Amino acid sequence: MENIIASEEVSQEEHLKGGSNYLRGTIIESLNNTLTGSVTPEDAKLIKFHGSYLQYDRDLEKERKRQKLEPLYQFMTRVRAAGGVTTPAQWLVLDKLADKYGNGTLKLTTRQSFQFHGILKRNLKSVIQDVNKALLTTIATCGDVNRNVMCNPNPFLSYVHEEVFGLAKKLSDYFQPHTKAYYEIWLDQEKVAGTEDVEPLYHSTYLPRKFKIGFATPPHNDIDFFASDLGFITIEENGELLGFNVGVGGGMGSTFGDAKTYPRLSNVIGFITPDKVQEVAETVIAIQRDFGNRLNRKNARLKYTIDNRGLDWFVNELNSRLGYSLEPSRPFNFTTNGDTYGWTEGHNGKLFYTLFVENGRVKDKKGYTLKTAIREIAKQVECDLRLTGNQNLIIGNVDKSALLTIEGILTENGVLNNPENTGLRLNSMACVALGTCGLAFAESERYLPSLIDKLDVIIKEVGLENEPITIRMTGCPNGCARSALGEIGFIGRAIGTYNLYLGASYNGDRLNTLYKEMLSEEEILQSIKPILKSYADEKLDGEHFGDFVHRKNIV
Repeated sequence: MENIIASEEVSQEEHLKGGSNYLRGTIIESLNNTLTGSVTPEDAKLIKFHGSYLQYDRDLEKERKRQKLEPLYQFMTRVRAAGGVTTPAQWLVLDKLADKYGNGTLKLTTRQSFQFHGILKRNLKSVIQDVNKALLTTIATCGDVNRNVMCNPNPFLSYVHEEVFGLAKKLSDYFQPHTKAYYEIWLDQEKVAGTEDVEPLYHSTYLPRKFKIGFATPPHNDIDFFASDLGFITIEENGELLGFNVGVGGGMGSTFGDAKTYPRLSNVIGFITPDKVQEVAETVIAIQRDFGNRLNRKNARLKYTIDNRGLDWFVNELNSRLGYSLEPSRPFNFTTNGDTYGWTEGHNGKLFYTLFVENGRVKDKKGYTLKTAIREIAKQVECDLRLTGNQNLIIGNVDKSALLTIEGILTENGVLNNPENTGLRLNSMACVALGTCGLAFAESERYLPSLIDKLDVIIKEVGLENEPITIRMTGCPNGCARSALGEIGFIGRAIGTYNLYLGASYNGDRLNTLYKEMLSEEEILQSIKPILKSYADEKLDGEHFGDFVHRKNIV
């Protein structure tokens, strides 16, 4: 497929990638152009592969237009950490960079990565250099490549956790691009004369679209296994890792008004032993590289490749390339895709504290100085810091002697898990949306907490304050907060207006369904209140909200 750019039947992005000299483009020239805070449109696409999105401050858009100024361009930069695990020293570097170059906050993403927001072009290189000095990287956190590999972050769940985490890290590292462009542009490494870049897997045009991999360990599905292009379900027996069920074809994104785009859950296609994980992953990626849609990027994810050609075709192609067939899948059971809050004890005897971080925003505000609290813990306590797929934070591998120190710091800063938080709030997620994301039609992160305030009034009236109900909101249908997997899901249509979706499963194996369109806040509350009251009055023992909605034929 190296000759892909010779064909006219590909999108402009394919020609751009193929002609970019392995992702170099004119990025250096764009960075050195002091007449604008932006980069060229072509370099804005290429710079994603290096881990950064060009954005602008949408809150200031009208005022800057009035003053005849260009938008306040800035960059979102994403840091990858396989399975979301970092050391205290690495956390302190990220904390410092957020203050020095960003907007003073860190965003914990739904895929166990960090995001900086508000970075000006003149500071972008310094940020990426300092991230790499901390033995982290931004490469391939965006772009048409495999992204950060997710993994359940809490070892208390399984004796084989470290083995599974090791495989997640191995794949995350293995599938990074081989181009030296990243190191030349950002880390000032000299190009070695006489050498050429080679991308043995991605080739010169990389993948048709982004590719996501995740490892889930039952009974917890906290990485949302079914939302990944490629997923591995841990199968263990008596503390021994037997292997993994393989799932393919998940993805949450869609486009309003385009019926050929849709969220899709992955299909479990078989079982493999641990020694085959890398080979199977590489082969799945290669099939998507060779057969993915390179003309229409809206239909370029693996889910569409599978639906367009058929699951049987995909499995046969996979088995043919491997030279063997996957074994039949093994039984598994997911019970939740949420997090377990508070203290748990790992099989290694260490303690792990899962801290609720609303919508993943690590910041200080009056009476709630979360950023300060985690900084002090990183300075004072021997531990590690782990991001969950639900935008929360685990203070991990803590010696029991440090428990009171951690609780003291969290209490002093007002961020110890609040027992007054309802099950609805504790199971909420939101993407960034306005005012930085250029794709957003509506608010999400900045709005969902206040909407939950109003929903909590209803929740408490009907006695459901302890009921875990997943609620997710995105500012557009691209699905970064996996709103299609919320028992209550919202997708923004315009400022103050949302589509309401109901009925996903609590364990993440069923999508929700459109219930009503174009709702204001008042209409949202009017629509949900009677359903919540009916659920409180009529639910069966142990019945989750999404299942109730289906049983009562509400959707």
